[in-house]
Amino acid sequence: MVGDDAQGLGQHSGPRPVTVEQTVERTLGHIRALDPDDRPGGNTLTLEDLYRQHRMRLVRLAVLLVDDAATAEDVVQEAFTGLYRNWSGLRDGAAAVGYLRTAVVNGSRSVLRRRKTAREYQPPHMINARSAESLAMLTAEHQAVVAALGQLPPRQREVLVLRYYGGMSEAEIAESTGISRGTVKSTASRALDALQKIIKT
Repeated sequence: MVGDDAQGLGQHSGPRPVTVEQTVERTLGHIRALDPDDRPGGNTLTLEDLYRQHRMRLVRLAVLLVDDAATAEDVVQEAFTGLYRNWSGLRDGAAAVGYLRTAVVNGSRSVLRRRKTAREYQPPHMINARSAESLAMLTAEHQAVVAALGQLPPRQREVLVLRYYGGMSEAEIAESTGISRGTVKSTASRALDALQKIIKT
């Protein structure tokens, strides 16, 4: 990890170097803070409430996964359409939010698969296609981290975005992505290693 060499030297001349994990957490936490609190309520939530409270955060989640604002909007719209169809089978607001997150992840995966098949994938570093409201308030450092995330393989990016933007635990990520908790942990570790190399270049 960055900063290991500086530990134990007994010097206090400056702050310790920031790790790549702290950098990612700071950037995605900053983007998350742009949205209102989206903690689900109880059984009184309506579909309209969920749309109003969660749509923007879900769009940003999808943007971070597919690198295109218009496509992200479509993915989220499909997720809410699916939620409407399955509304009667959901227990409460938390279950509905979980359904939406999983639907956005799966919808984003489908988009990336179609792009790969059609060979129409745009380079992830072309961040001008992202949501203007998301990036307008970001510093150059934060934008560089978002661009670096876009260069990761889809699953690695997915795990980091869900962890540090979605604020999800390993268990929640495993449930949303359909992979084991062990795979979530190892994927996150590989992703952070890869990000460190990208950011340093």
